[in-house]
Amino acid sequence: MRPILMKGHERPLTFLRYNRDGDLLFSCAKDHTPTLWYADNGERLGTYRGHNGAVWCCDISRDSSRLITGSADQTVKLWDVKSGKPYFTFKFGSPARSVDFAVGDKLAVITSDPFMERTSAIHVKRIAEDPEDQVADSVLVLQSPEGRMRINRAVWGPLNQTIVSGGEDAVIRIWDAETGKLLKESNEEDGHKKPITSLSKSADDSHFITGSLDKTAKLWDMRTLTLIKTYTSNVPVNAVSISPLLDHVVIGGGQDASAVTTTDHRAGKFEAKFYDKILQEEIGGVKGHFGPINALAFNPDGRSFSSGGEDGYVRLHHFDSDYFNIRI
Repeated sequence: MRPILMKGHERPLTFLRYNRDGDLLFSCAKDHTPTLWYADNGERLGTYRGHNGAVWCCDISRDSSRLITGSADQTVKLWDVKSGKPYFTFKFGSPARSVDFAVGDKLAVITSDPFMERTSAIHVKRIAEDPEDQVADSVLVLQSPEGRMRINRAVWGPLNQTIVSGGEDAVIRIWDAETGKLLKESNEEDGHKKPITSLSKSADDSHFITGSLDKTAKLWDMRTLTLIKTYTSNVPVNAVSISPLLDHVVIGGGQDASAVTTTDHRAGKFEAKFYDKILQEEIGGVKGHFGPINALAFNPDGRSFSSGGEDGYVRLHHFDSDYFNIRI
């Protein structure tokens, strides 16, 4: 597979997201400008200017008309995808770490970091049909039980009934999206032993995968929070994604950037590793980044994937025919 190298960011990548149709790819980085690319050839379409801090995450509405981004500048912005202009800004008193549109795009879940006096929290915001009607009020605010521990990711469960969150305290929690009641949390036996860095859902919302600094990725049932599978890596995991087409998961990471300078990139183990979802066996890896991988995403058609690294590059890979015939 020959990767397409996309250089549009000055700083390390933080997040990648394809739109529903799989023809557009949005990238976020520690520079202040989320960037939009064509997903087939890696051509840059444009950038979204307006944030004053690292952009940690983004999500895109079903019809690809709106983009939501969360940033270290303590704001979450709603953008018109076509014009590139922000039309609304939610202000928080602390950095916004994670954003996720609900099914139907009428709600968004946002997590804010602990900062000064504030604890980590999950906010649910209503997203208005007409930008003119947009208001800043939260429908629901959930305070994290471990207030000083950051929540790294929160996503919607099936049919918007629940919210699933994970973060620095290594516990995965499922909340009722209407009442804010805590429904389930992962136990110490099954759960991660170190901070959860990433969380990604399957295409049908029935299960999700988490990656952690404890060098594992775990597959969970979305409704019951039962541990299904565990994938073991030899480096801390920063990014995870589930293939929508085959029974494959991809995980990426690498040791901390501070430990990297003394080793060459081969020893740094900066590769995206593919595992068989059922058998938990490693089936292959894609090398190329010169630093830890911070972001991974499968195209919704399952025929390509992209990775973003500490090196500031987005690498776009279209699978060749051999990939679809892998037999274990």
